[in-house]
Amino acid sequence: VWAQPGGPLIVADTGNHRVLIWHDLPTADATPPDIVLGQNTFTSDERNRGAGLSANSLYVPTGVLFWQGRLLVADAWNHRVLVWPFAVGSMRQTTDFALGQATLDAGELNRGGSPRADTFYWPYGLASDGARLYVADSNNRRVLVWNAMPDACGQPADLVLGQAEFAQGEENAGGAPTAASMRWPHSIASDGARLLVADAGNNRVLLWNEVPRTSKQPADMVLGQNDFAAVSDNQGYRLGAATLRFPYAVALWNEQIVVADTGNSRLMLWDDCAGLRNGALADGVFGQADFLQNGENRWKLAGRDTLCWPYGLSSCAGVLAIADSGNNRVLLWYASGGGDD
Repeated sequence: VWAQPGGPLIVADTGNHRVLIWHDLPTADATPPDIVLGQNTFTSDERNRGAGLSANSLYVPTGVLFWQGRLLVADAWNHRVLVWPFAVGSMRQTTDFALGQATLDAGELNRGGSPRADTFYWPYGLASDGARLYVADSNNRRVLVWNAMPDACGQPADLVLGQAEFAQGEENAGGAPTAASMRWPHSIASDGARLLVADAGNNRVLLWNEVPRTSKQPADMVLGQNDFAAVSDNQGYRLGAATLRFPYAVALWNEQIVVADTGNSRLMLWDDCAGLRNGALADGVFGQADFLQNGENRWKLAGRDTLCWPYGLSSCAGVLAIADSGNNRVLLWYASGGGDD
């Protein structure tokens, strides 16, 4: 999910193999979208449009990003990131180019070989810090970084995090978990100064105090665990204010770190980004009555104060968008005015 004040709102409707676009940010429940990408109509839902891989087909789309006049979509099971031009005005509009593949009709994982700087194996999350592009290449257990907006099909990344080199793709770089390894990176957030990665498979969020400038740079801090060697969900089933279970998304919103603690059906909020230490206690929780609860929809009917497996987050200015996947909906929070929550 991706949103900004005034619009657009862009949602990866993963199970329907499509991306929905609202030109204006909705201010009322159940507002219909304006555009669908990846399908011929709003009522079709076949993977790759039911006709095979092409320049405008999708197969399990996940991350979306609107940046520098382009729409980027992580087309996860086609192992590519599609790039659309600025004004997506037609449901049949084709992409400009793709990252991760040499052509727009190719879709093999790692291009049929081993990981490289120009391949993906299930890319899920996308982010930008205003200058660089980040892609969570989840099943290659790494984050790829482009130092500027790519402009050509198959353009290789400039940096890799989570692995010692581009040719590696093993869990935790083939060893024990460290500050420089990842197991299932899924979401990325950056404000241009810091970088955060939701490493869902290790039940943690990694934080770099400064945006990495070199490959394989280790993180400075971890949330969800007391140290970089620990990876148990809820720190060994001890649910609390410092624990995480499959955190699939992270965002920076109004100086807060917000984490979609997916397996606990809650959002965790840390207020003092600058003063955090490893394993810091969260300052707030949304979706549950307190830090000791983790029921899906609080074990009741879905409401405006409940969550069921929140999977994606997007923040921009006063807007926080939450992909509440288990409830098949997107929730919008407004920091001050601009619509109903």
